[in-house]
Amino acid sequence: MPNDAKHAWPVFRSLASYSLPGDLLAGLTLAAIAIPEQMATARLGGFAPQIGFFAFMAGSLGFALLGGNRFLSCGADSTITPIFAGGLAALAAAGSPEYQSLAIALALMVGAMMLAGGSFRLGGIANLLSMPVMIGFLAGISVHIIVSQLPGVLGLESPSGPTLDRIGVLATEIGRTNPVTFCIGFGVLAVVFVSESISPKIPGALIGLVAATLATIALGLESKGVNVVGVVPGTLPRPTFPDLAPELWVRLVPLAFVITVVVMVQTAATTRSFPSDPDKPADVDRDFAGAGAGSVLSGLFGAFPVNASPPRTGIVAETGGQSQLAGLAAAVIVLLLLALGTGLLRHVPDAALGGILLFVALRIIRVKQIVTIYRQSFSEFLLIVTTAALIIVLPIQQGAFLGIMLSLLHGIWSTMRARLVEFERVPGTTIWWPAHPHITGERVNGVAVIGLQAPLSFLNAPAFRSDVSKVITAATPQLLVLEASGMVEIDFTAAQILLDIFKACSAQGVTVAVARLESVRAQDAFERFKLFDVLPREHVFHSVDEAVHRLAK
Repeated sequence: MPNDAKHAWPVFRSLASYSLPGDLLAGLTLAAIAIPEQMATARLGGFAPQIGFFAFMAGSLGFALLGGNRFLSCGADSTITPIFAGGLAALAAAGSPEYQSLAIALALMVGAMMLAGGSFRLGGIANLLSMPVMIGFLAGISVHIIVSQLPGVLGLESPSGPTLDRIGVLATEIGRTNPVTFCIGFGVLAVVFVSESISPKIPGALIGLVAATLATIALGLESKGVNVVGVVPGTLPRPTFPDLAPELWVRLVPLAFVITVVVMVQTAATTRSFPSDPDKPADVDRDFAGAGAGSVLSGLFGAFPVNASPPRTGIVAETGGQSQLAGLAAAVIVLLLLALGTGLLRHVPDAALGGILLFVALRIIRVKQIVTIYRQSFSEFLLIVTTAALIIVLPIQQGAFLGIMLSLLHGIWSTMRARLVEFERVPGTTIWWPAHPHITGERVNGVAVIGLQAPLSFLNAPAFRSDVSKVITAATPQLLVLEASGMVEIDFTAAQILLDIFKACSAQGVTVAVARLESVRAQDAFERFKLFDVLPREHVFHSVDEAVHRLAK
């Protein structure tokens, strides 16, 4: 099929490059990985196992419908599940019909926000979480998963209350550990860990789950205190819509926003890590629409919000998958399991699902990146620690929201730190370079060359004006050249300050020139904010050297 025909498809675009043998094999492998993972993630959120299957089928179908990435796997995800489970638990008891209705409503809201983000091409929202904040966020989520799953693995009653209190209770109760559930949970964890270290293609979670289930049946472990999943209804997803009071929909908006930001960040990271075409940029906005469609369908199927999964996506890419047909094939296998084989799940030990989630929790802690950031940027390491602490100490949805705010504040602080830079000419050349103690440079009498290596905005423009005044007072130049290559954006406040600077220089007899005004947005700002009413257009040059030769006396 011609390339332009592929891109004309409004839906199921990723199926244009399908490979039946490769996609079916990848789908089979994906199903083997996803079945135990989706069960465990559903239990993590306080839902019955089949709800996780509904979420996976909806995510797979929705993303295949509108998404663009050929490999991305969408479904229940352990990153967002603890966040929305904590938020929903504040409104209704986990497992109650009200809890289920709130989860459905949340899925619909997250899906609508994701679809809007894709339609309005808001891919930049994925950059709201900086890497240190995201690493701290994942570390905090990991602690929540571990604390929620350890009681089941240890055979203890699950304590309630804040996370730190629960950790304290577990520490005092650890002597009452049930050795049988301990062996099951950590045995499954070991199987998954070894399988993953050999090859991610090995379905270690499924192997561990089957082995634990067979051992439970053969040895009669239920009589020894081993809790099992129990009866899993063989129901299929059917259209549903939550019956909620309007005020509950309103109360879900902040939680939906937090979940949407996290889904956007993870979807963007996944689609960029596994691009459909390495020679073309990832279509993040279209993949937002695909993930959004997955959440909407998940809500209509009676499940909860879904998210892109980097590990599952990697499995599809590594096992020969060529299109979203692999995800659809895995969804069909899950559907067949629901329709014909739920009896196989009755004796699955809760501790085995806990072992799978313990592996997930340990996998999402980015130890190497934490160590690297600690060595290279201690201030950003503190961001990791602070974000993780917020997620652990506070109710998780509040901690996640504050983590987003912390990321934004870090970006604002970085912009505010940008200060004026003075330039010097590299001897024997026409190149002007920022002055540095270890680089030999030369200056031209009566000329000062300055710049700001950041967007000029209300955050840093007042400090920039102060620095310019100091340069003029100290050097008393006849020509002031503003090297503008780093000023990719100029807002209204900054433009007014630039006007003041130009007028002040003119009053003091200092000629002003602008060099390398390369940003189209900055050029537009000069026009819109009427900076050329004060600065002559002929004082804008392609290089600093040209400005100095033309205007220096």
